[in-house]
Amino acid sequence: MHEVSLCRQLAAAVTRATGDREVEAVYVDVGQLRQVVPEAMQFAWTFVVKETSLARARLELRQLPAILVCRDCGTNARLGPELGFYCRACGSTDTELTSGEQFVLTAVDVRTPLDGDTSTGLRTPAEVRTTTPTDDPAGRCETDPGKGDRDGALPSA
Repeated sequence: MHEVSLCRQLAAAVTRATGDREVEAVYVDVGQLRQVVPEAMQFAWTFVVKETSLARARLELRQLPAILVCRDCGTNARLGPELGFYCRACGSTDTELTSGEQFVLTAVDVRTPLDGDTSTGLRTPAEVRTTTPTDDPAGRCETDPGKGDRDGALPSA
């Protein structure tokens, strides 16, 4: 179960980023091709953070679709359930995978009490960048260019 290894890496990154502040939630983008089972990831998170400073932290997963770009016609499209790496518009196999392999820590909610206030204080951006897909009405999916890329992804298990 590689989810345990991923959760260990994730917990270490969150601990480094937050120090001794109480963490309420950890937000992670997970690409379709990472083969992460959300239920297994939640179970692994609970197991890994038990009896640590992150024991009360929620793990929030956002699943991202795999996106192919056709180098011949320029079409961006979601990778279908058959996982064929070809362009649905023109049939070309000259495609590039631009999304779907991410495992990216995107944000952490921490509790920062101010004068006894125990409400959530701030959302601390993670030390990594993320890719965010945006859908269009035609069913294609394009990467939002203002959101960075996969460079900051945690290493795979």
